[in-house]
Amino acid sequence: MDERYDFRAVQDRWGRRWDETGLYRVRVDRTKPKFYALEMFPYPSGDLHMGHVRNYTIGDVIARFKRMNGYNVLHPIGYDAFGLPSENAAIKRGIPPAEWTYKNIATMHGQLKALGMSYDWGREVATCHPGYYKWTEWLFLQLYQRGLAYKKKAAVNWCPSCATVLANEQVINGGHCWRCDSPVTKREIEQWFFKITDYADRLLADLSLLSGWPERVRTMQENWIGRSEGVEMTFRVEGTGDPIPVFTTRHDTIYGVTFLVLAPEHPLVDKLTRGTEYEEPARRFVARARAMSEIDRTSTETEKQGLSIGARAINPLSGEAVPIWIANYVLMEYGTGAVMGVPAHDERDFEFVKKFELPLRVVIQPKGELDKATMAVPYSGPGTMVNSGPYDGLDNELGKARIADFCEAKGLGIRRVNYHLRDWLISRQRYWGAPIPVIYCEKCGIVPVPERDLPVLLPDDVVFTGTGESPLATSKSFVETTCPTCGGPARRETDTMDTFVCSSWYYLRYITARSEQVAFDSQESDYWMPVDQYTGGIEHAVLHLLYSRFITKVLHDAGLLGEVEPFKNLLTQGMVLKDGAAMSKSKGNVVSPVEIMDKYGADTARLFILFASPPEKELEWSDRGVEGAYRFINRVWRLVTADAETIKALDRAGRSGKGPAGVPGHLGPAERELRRVIHVTIKRATEDIEERYNFNTAVSAFMELVNAVHKYKDEVPEAKQNQAVVAEALEKLTLLMAPFAPYLAEELWSVMGHTNSVHLQSWPIYDPRALKVDEVEVVVQINGKIRDRLTVPTGLTEEMFRELILKHRRVQELIAGKRVVKIVAVPDRLANIVVK
Repeated sequence: MDERYDFRAVQDRWGRRWDETGLYRVRVDRTKPKFYALEMFPYPSGDLHMGHVRNYTIGDVIARFKRMNGYNVLHPIGYDAFGLPSENAAIKRGIPPAEWTYKNIATMHGQLKALGMSYDWGREVATCHPGYYKWTEWLFLQLYQRGLAYKKKAAVNWCPSCATVLANEQVINGGHCWRCDSPVTKREIEQWFFKITDYADRLLADLSLLSGWPERVRTMQENWIGRSEGVEMTFRVEGTGDPIPVFTTRHDTIYGVTFLVLAPEHPLVDKLTRGTEYEEPARRFVARARAMSEIDRTSTETEKQGLSIGARAINPLSGEAVPIWIANYVLMEYGTGAVMGVPAHDERDFEFVKKFELPLRVVIQPKGELDKATMAVPYSGPGTMVNSGPYDGLDNELGKARIADFCEAKGLGIRRVNYHLRDWLISRQRYWGAPIPVIYCEKCGIVPVPERDLPVLLPDDVVFTGTGESPLATSKSFVETTCPTCGGPARRETDTMDTFVCSSWYYLRYITARSEQVAFDSQESDYWMPVDQYTGGIEHAVLHLLYSRFITKVLHDAGLLGEVEPFKNLLTQGMVLKDGAAMSKSKGNVVSPVEIMDKYGADTARLFILFASPPEKELEWSDRGVEGAYRFINRVWRLVTADAETIKALDRAGRSGKGPAGVPGHLGPAERELRRVIHVTIKRATEDIEERYNFNTAVSAFMELVNAVHKYKDEVPEAKQNQAVVAEALEKLTLLMAPFAPYLAEELWSVMGHTNSVHLQSWPIYDPRALKVDEVEVVVQINGKIRDRLTVPTGLTEEMFRELILKHRRVQELIAGKRVVKIVAVPDRLANIVVK
């Protein structure tokens, strides 16, 4: 047998065998408990990066572990294949986006297979395939039929260079495109939206069902939804009476308003400044504000910018006229686009008045006296209402209720629930996306494409103009159609859908990935759903997960899905770093997984990525760590193959050949110790994987078992070694390592003479009896004088007993600073240490 593990030959042999036998194909089996293991699917960029390797290896270990524990495991893979990067790459190279994308998919498919992933490849999907996006279009129709898809004119972020709409999260660095760094502008265009706000309360309430999610992810979702209860009251412009609705959760501070702030985009800004000295300054201010991203405008670190527009608003309760300003930190998309300024009790307003020297008024007093002249920070806590007219002296919470009652009784306002969450903008002015299945007819208006006519296929005859118009608009064969209602001439919608729509339901398509009749089979989804373990990056903690939760609830309400939440448990793995920074081409610190696999093999790449760090923590790349994993794999290879023939001989002498046999009950101390380590390893690995996903400590346990086997073989003469115990150790080690190093384990299992795949075996179960060690109290003497008594394992050899005594913490204390001359050891009785 070769001294070195020939990973290339092994990977080729077993990769083909797994394909030929369909080892990882899975079907509904109601006699077994099910487990749906899923990793967030990749965008097909062409090559895997180390983040991919970490994500998919973690998920694969979980899937393999559950399969060995008797679960019927669904573990699929696919590709999030639509989107702007593919379109731009294809344009740059002068080839169709489909050609570019499918080439990249083929590359990634091969790399994932080489890594030894246990996917059911018969369920592989790509969101750009007509067999997939037919059902994405179908999903749009489900929402449209339920009044959850609508079209309206809206201001959007527009990147002139990429010629596309950007989500707020894609506008960074003070108003620049996240991909090309070009300045972003605003455009008012007709857009399609999904009414996710109709589900805001349920999305918020059902977070309580997700106990298997990280707390910080649930908090991020809760903050994104941002539910707040308050009162919407109406200020009016002095002189014109124009209403300015304002939503506030702090209506107890209404008497502390000293100014009113409008969003720069508020429609009253133009009306109130037109023809005045404020018109041109306001126009310039609005342009600057609109060039900023939403995130930058609302950040606490962004400098507050403002401009008075020369008008005043009347406070509906006090009757006081206060100046109207516009400011960069108020957004038209949130609330009503107007905010009442209460600087004594709001941090942003306090910063604003300090900068522009506006007045402030204390209206909530805590137990200590607040002095507006000396206030260094605003006060936002509870207290007694002051300077508040008829509400003076009331506890502010009681005052809140009475002010809300008064506003509603007098028609000055109404109680409302507001959300940070906005409706989901799904329109994209690009070619490479799922077409929106809508037709426009002059006679019939907006007409949804009938389900029988799906999919609406992407045409091949488009021109990429780069003008910002959807390339689909250049295809006459696509645009010109007939109305399915009246049969008259009509035109198709030329926007495509946000790629988040494709990824909002892909976990359902895997259930019946090849069906041409349904998006997913409801009976099978009742068996497989929800996803039991979802693994992916923290960067998707809000939008992707929120959209998937929304779509699941819509399909549940439509009677198509039994579950109300898609993902039962969530694991967000940390990033892979090199030299302290995230790997990126711009930093020149990228390590290619392909190069690592070519040099060391897939098992090494997997083992290192699992051993280097707990999965939720960042992982610092280490070339030495990779080499260490490679050495360990070869150490295991040599250890097992050296005894393979002996194990086969044991089988021929009476072992079943189907798995590890039992060992004799009467064992010596060395054998009992080795068996103790074997079963401690099983126990530790099982708990580390099942309870904590601490794969790194499980690998450490494997290493300790290997050391224990070597120690046994070194210390016990070969003629006296119990081969059955050694065989047990090596077989259990191989089974334990199977989810981590699948090629190595499969080859070693075969080399030991087993005919069935190691991946079809049961996960080892530890023997509690083997964990117990008989102990005895022994006397410790120093230069003949009794100095202590210690409890140690019984039955040790003299050499093992001597070594244990000398390493004992108490003995180390007794002989500190002295030189050991000799030690007289009598196992199970005493140890006399002679020192100088």
